[in-house]
Amino acid sequence: MRVVVVGSGGVGGFYGLKLVRAGHDVTFIARGAHLKAMRESGLHIENETGIVESLSSVKVTDDLLSVQRPDLIIIAVKMWDLEAIATELKKIAGPDTAILSLQNGVIKDIYLKRHFDESAVMGGVAYVATSIGRPGVIKQVGPMQRIRVGEYGGRTSTRAQELVSAFASTGVDAELVDDIERVLWEKYSFLVGLSAMTCLTHLTIGPVREHEESRALLQTLFNEVVAVGRARGVNLPEDYAKQCMKLADDVAYSMTASMYHDLEKGNRLELPWLSGGVVSLAQESGVPVPANTFATQVLAPYVDGRRAA
Repeated sequence: MRVVVVGSGGVGGFYGLKLVRAGHDVTFIARGAHLKAMRESGLHIENETGIVESLSSVKVTDDLLSVQRPDLIIIAVKMWDLEAIATELKKIAGPDTAILSLQNGVIKDIYLKRHFDESAVMGGVAYVATSIGRPGVIKQVGPMQRIRVGEYGGRTSTRAQELVSAFASTGVDAELVDDIERVLWEKYSFLVGLSAMTCLTHLTIGPVREHEESRALLQTLFNEVVAVGRARGVNLPEDYAKQCMKLADDVAYSMTASMYHDLEKGNRLELPWLSGGVVSLAQESGVPVPANTFATQVLAPYVDGRRAA
């Protein structure tokens, strides 16, 4: 496959490197110091033991329009860049190009289906703890490297099967799922609660789950997201919000969300597409979501970063 990875940071760089290793023709879109380092010395994955995977040379550019008619476009930019990127992607996509977003949440594919034929958009959920450790190097924390891919509507396709096989051949826990929308909402339900509570409290998940009041608010956040998903016809189990709390009890005491790290660094937040996304979807579905509304309102001054706040 001819693949373009738009956004070569922690997620895009990681999974793009895996596809190169699987033998696919991958072009990375990057910028700044990361672009310069990738041009000069390739792309590398590092964990606590040091460099564990390396590509000494990669195809990388900052000119998205220089790449034409790829078989697959993987989107891994922050959500606030999606609308602008989607407009540019229409200029390079061919009639058979597949679009796969590995961004957070469920709003991403709703946006993409406004720009592309629905059949072009694949669903994907990535589970990996990565970031740009330094230019040209993706830092991975922990061993998890999992991805779930599927076609909307439960369709089967050769492209999805080939993609899953490619990731699996490099050691990624890759699975083709027949209800990708449910899988997206499962992650979304947990992520919204984790992101909101760690940002509101400036704490890791450990203290949040230990205190009765904060635990109750976390459970309410989970309850609301699941209620919105089910109201929209997503096949989430009735008790899925309780499953989210069990997961919150099982993860590492020190776990936080990427939005928490952005908040602490003074960066922009993906709040409008996480808690804010729940509020928007709830309004469409007529479901009350006071806890997510509270989180969205309290964190609103930080959405554009510390300078704006």
